[in-house]
Amino acid sequence: MWRPDRMSAGHRLGEPVVVIDGLEKFIGALQVLKHVSLTVRRGETACIIGPSGSGKSTLLRCINGLAPITKGSITVAGREVNDPKLDKLALRRDVGIVFQQYNLFPHKTALQNVMMAPIHVLKQDKAAVETRARALLAKVGLSDKLASYPGELSGGQQQRVAIARSLAMNPKVMLFDEVTAALDPETKKEVLVTIRDLAAEGMTCILVTHEMGFAREIADHVYFTDGGVIVEDGPPAVLFDRPREARTRAFLDQVL
Repeated sequence: MWRPDRMSAGHRLGEPVVVIDGLEKFIGALQVLKHVSLTVRRGETACIIGPSGSGKSTLLRCINGLAPITKGSITVAGREVNDPKLDKLALRRDVGIVFQQYNLFPHKTALQNVMMAPIHVLKQDKAAVETRARALLAKVGLSDKLASYPGELSGGQQQRVAIARSLAMNPKVMLFDEVTAALDPETKKEVLVTIRDLAAEGMTCILVTHEMGFAREIADHVYFTDGGVIVEDGPPAVLFDRPREARTRAFLDQVL
């Protein structure tokens, strides 16, 4: 199996990269996240599972600064996300995020989509950006689709372009929010393999996913959330096979 190979190859976790302490998030009168705390270390892959509406996607958006937090603290690579003086561009350069919807520019080719942010946001040299963009598209298995427009690509191919686009910013952390939810089984596998390869190379990854088998395979740590609370967390072999909490067991009985 892939995961034992990864561990036997000397996969080691580094210093904390994402630290969340007592996070609370309200949307109007509704409390979406309730005193959430977790730590993700460099090179770690963390999977967040749970029923729909349990606050998983909101948590990712808080980490990336897309959703303001109500209370508590999030630090990413030493930056306090809730600091009003924080440079949001610097944060989003460090934290890539890929959503369920691909959000590609339909009038731009795959190569142009990957090149846009480094050129227009980071003001990097176009020739150097193109070289890296070509390499990233090859990395996600799309070296033959450089000139293709999103409308000419399958959903899985578009999602892999979106992953390459996020990687073009050289992030320290990658967030994946249900990135396979809209895909058919064949194209879903292509995307999961891409994420698996990134994790194997040591990219710090946080995934919200309903793919339980994939979470068991790829994760160093799994968090089960419900009602905005982390009900239980632990290594996948423990959480999936020997959950402590009745709510976790009930959820897993429904999805496994």
